[in-house]
Amino acid sequence: MKLYYSPGACSLSPHIVLNEAGFTYETEKVDLGKHRTAGGADFYQINPKGYVPVLELDNGERLSEGPAIVQYLADRKPEAGLSPPPGDFARYRLIEWLNFITAELHKQFGPFFHGGSEEAKEKQRAKLGERFKYVDEQLQGRQYLLGDRFTVADAYLFTMLTWTKKAGIDLGQWPALNAYFARVGARPHVVAALKEEGLR
Repeated sequence: MKLYYSPGACSLSPHIVLNEAGFTYETEKVDLGKHRTAGGADFYQINPKGYVPVLELDNGERLSEGPAIVQYLADRKPEAGLSPPPGDFARYRLIEWLNFITAELHKQFGPFFHGGSEEAKEKQRAKLGERFKYVDEQLQGRQYLLGDRFTVADAYLFTMLTWTKKAGIDLGQWPALNAYFARVGARPHVVAALKEEGLR
């Protein structure tokens, strides 16, 4: 398998999951400004949407969209325990979290990466603050989003939390969330992914 990624982008989430699940894989860095891979390929030929992540399977199939990729990886290695099994109600809690992170966190960061006005950024900071307050409340007394077990949703949430510095958001105002960020960031496979992307 090969993961097409850009350092610190949302592709960090499947990168973490690949490590946590113990897959053997390759990575190829993508310059999203030029839409070129490190090998010189036109990235639009790999993903017509023009963004990472893309997971290329050994049979040549390509899968895009982070939540789809991490669920696929979790199902390929159920023994890693990164997702509850199909039919288990906790599975739908996981899907609920992945959808929340996509819609209510991920997309709210747009102005900070795509030249938004200061007014737009301030508006998004307020929205993100409301959402982070909710997540902080849900993490009270929990190690991870689903309880004591790290899942693919935690890889995605952690990735979003790495963007708060760029957005000028201080996680210290939400103690449970801030402690969670430190806890996930100390996991060996998370540290490995960060180092592989040149982020540590």
